[in-house]
Amino acid sequence: MRLQVLIVKVSSLGDVVHNMPVVQDILRHTPDAQIDWVVEEGFVDLVKLVRGVRRVIPFALRRWRKQPLAARTWQEIGAFRRALRETPYDYVIDTQGLIKTGWIARTARGTVWGLGNRTEGASYEWPVRYLYRHTVRIEPHTHVVTRSRILVAEAMGFKVSDEIDFGIATERADHSQCPSQPYAVFVHATSRDDKTWPEANWIALGRDLASQGLRIVLPWGSAAEREVSLRLATALGDDAWVPPKMNLSQVVGLIDRGAITVGVDTGLVHIAAALNRPTIELYNFSTAWRTGGFWSPRIVNLGDAAHKPTLAQVRDAVHQLAPSLLPVPSGAAAPREDRSA
Repeated sequence: MRLQVLIVKVSSLGDVVHNMPVVQDILRHTPDAQIDWVVEEGFVDLVKLVRGVRRVIPFALRRWRKQPLAARTWQEIGAFRRALRETPYDYVIDTQGLIKTGWIARTARGTVWGLGNRTEGASYEWPVRYLYRHTVRIEPHTHVVTRSRILVAEAMGFKVSDEIDFGIATERADHSQCPSQPYAVFVHATSRDDKTWPEANWIALGRDLASQGLRIVLPWGSAAEREVSLRLATALGDDAWVPPKMNLSQVVGLIDRGAITVGVDTGLVHIAAALNRPTIELYNFSTAWRTGGFWSPRIVNLGDAAHKPTLAQVRDAVHQLAPSLLPVPSGAAAPREDRSA
C-alpha cells in the first residue's frame, strides 16, 4: 500500500508558500507517497499547483467565525471532519503549531506529529503539544522553510536534502493576466504599515524601469491596496497598469512571466522567490533571516530594523539580478559584450 501523508498548514499566504518544499522532500524519499494538505479555503488554488499534492482539503475557519450559529456553518464543519477522517494516514504532520491546527491534526485518522517548541519570530501555542502523539524540537534560530522541512524529515525518518524545491507547476497556472510586453511586478501592499516602502521610491524605480521598456504591474488584494496601486499608476502614467483583482493561480502566472518582482515582506513576494524568479525583498525589520529567500542567487534581501532599504540599494540589486533592466548610471561605462564564446 502507498504511504498516506496529511500535511496541516492552513495560513497565512507566506507560511503556506514556505511550507511547499516538504511535499517534494517526501516524494524524494518515497516517490509513490500520496499527500493531502489542509489549508484555508482562500489558498486552495495555490496549493493545487504544488506537484505531488493529491487532495487539498479546504478549511474555512475565517468564514465560519462570521456565522458560528448558522446551519450552513455546522454542515460545512461536519463535511470537513468527514473529509479529514476519510483516509487512514500513516503520518499526520502539523507544521504550524497552533491549537486550531493541532485540533485538525488530532481529528484526522493517523499518528500525529508536530512542533515541540517555538522558534524565533514564529507563532506557536505551547498547549498544542498535548494534541500530538510525537513532537520534534527545532533549534530556535531556524528559517521557516527549514523548520518545516526538519519536522517532516524527523517524523518520517529521512535526512533533509540540500535541494530546495517548491514544486510549483507553473504550466498549470493561469497566465491570462500577463501583459504582452515585458513587465516588472511591484508588490507594495502589506498587512502592516511598518513593512511599507515610500511611495516616492516606488515611483522613481518605476520610471527607471519604464525608461527601459518595461511596464509596471501593480497587483492588489483589498480596496485600500487598490487605492495605492491607482495612485502609483497615476504618477507613472501609461507605463503602469493596475490589473483587476486576481486569484492566486493568476498571481502565480503573472509573477512567473515577469522580468522581475520587487516587493515588501508579503505573500506575493514569497511566491516570486519560490518560483526562483528575479526577486528583491524589502525588509524594514530584522527578520529577513527568518523568511527571506536564501535558496537562489536570483533573490536579494535588503534592509532590517536599523537600516531601511534605500532606492539606491534597490537600483543596485536590479543591476545585479538583471543589468539590462535599468539604464547605465551616468559616468559609468556600459558593460562590454563577451565575444569569447
